[in-house]
Amino acid sequence: MNLAKLNEKFKGCECGKEHTCPIDYVILGSGAVNELPSICEKYDSIILVSDTNTYEVCGKIVEALLGDKLEASIVLKPNGDVVIPNEEKIAEIEQKLTPKTELIIGVGSGVINDLCKQVSFTHDLYYYIVATAPSMDGYASVGSALILEGMKITLNARPPKAIIGDTDVLKYAPMPMLQAGYGDIIGKYSCLNDWKLAALINGEYFCGEIYDLTLSQAKTVRKFAKKILERDGEAVEALMEALVTVGVAMSYVDNSRPASGSEHHLSHFFEITGILNGEEYYPHGIDVMYSAAETAKIREEILASEPSLRRFDREKWTAEIKRIYSSSADGIIALQDKLAWYDIDDSDVIHKKWNDMKEVLKEAPTFEENLKMLDEIGLSYDEFVKFYTRQKVNDAVLYAKDLKDRYSILWLYYKYFKGEN
Repeated sequence: MNLAKLNEKFKGCECGKEHTCPIDYVILGSGAVNELPSICEKYDSIILVSDTNTYEVCGKIVEALLGDKLEASIVLKPNGDVVIPNEEKIAEIEQKLTPKTELIIGVGSGVINDLCKQVSFTHDLYYYIVATAPSMDGYASVGSALILEGMKITLNARPPKAIIGDTDVLKYAPMPMLQAGYGDIIGKYSCLNDWKLAALINGEYFCGEIYDLTLSQAKTVRKFAKKILERDGEAVEALMEALVTVGVAMSYVDNSRPASGSEHHLSHFFEITGILNGEEYYPHGIDVMYSAAETAKIREEILASEPSLRRFDREKWTAEIKRIYSSSADGIIALQDKLAWYDIDDSDVIHKKWNDMKEVLKEAPTFEENLKMLDEIGLSYDEFVKFYTRQKVNDAVLYAKDLKDRYSILWLYYKYFKGEN
């Protein structure tokens, strides 16, 4: 992946924002992990972070490659079935840092990347990530997605200085992780539509060049669905490059807007409520793709109707937030009280721009198109509904938006189509 060429392309962008990305190396392909010693040459005290699975997959290889440059090797154990990126795991890494530590190298995917990203940022250290699965687009992003005090939050940090994606490792990732990476990219159809909608309604910053770059990645990756299922090296490398490129796009705009919208909010809902209630949930990217299909249904329902500002029943809303989010409810209520979006009457803007809004909504893939894309990667929307139940999916549609401070189709739907009459 030629990151220097991409950076050059986005110099002097018409949106007026300076697009920069501080990543030094993106090394993808067969045998890419063997490049580590050369790009670690100037470091003599490195902390290695993996989990029990990724250590076996690639952590041992990295240990052997770096030898006595390693100050410590941390192997995180799961909280139940998975490693949760929470206060406990952050502290576990921080305990191994010393004044000599120069670099953190993570070996893993989403959780390991987010933990290393946050710890390195907090302690003003550089970090590298050796990817073990093409499962999500956060490798190159500025934010670290964590679960702190029981809430899913994204903190500002900085990207790694190097991303290593060895296709000899990546293509053998568990199939749900390959499907998740594909799903995370396909979800961009939904989030890009949300971004354009927010720009139209609220005047939010929007960059057409970044929009086009991200959309092109979704279109490219879709062509590789069958080959990804076959673990084809070329297809997996294309998927990984798309995931990194979208992460770079987030770095260019200093937030996750090009990559995360309503479909991610629904996904976060399923993850948070799963953790709170001890219930299973799908891998992030799979949830994103299923949720993108759900947001397509919402767009079609909106297009078949006309907007009418609904009454906000504070008492009912509070009761529902407490029912759904239990111990995390107070934090969510406080966030929405701070935003005060429920108190805003933007009906004049909605009605004035309604025809333009409909044109934007029509640009997103239909529900039927989403079903086809799910099928192409071996997933079934019916299984999604069966897994979570229709009640839980409906709860997500109405209350996932409250987890975040970002406008999306979920807000339009609730305030003008599904709130109290």
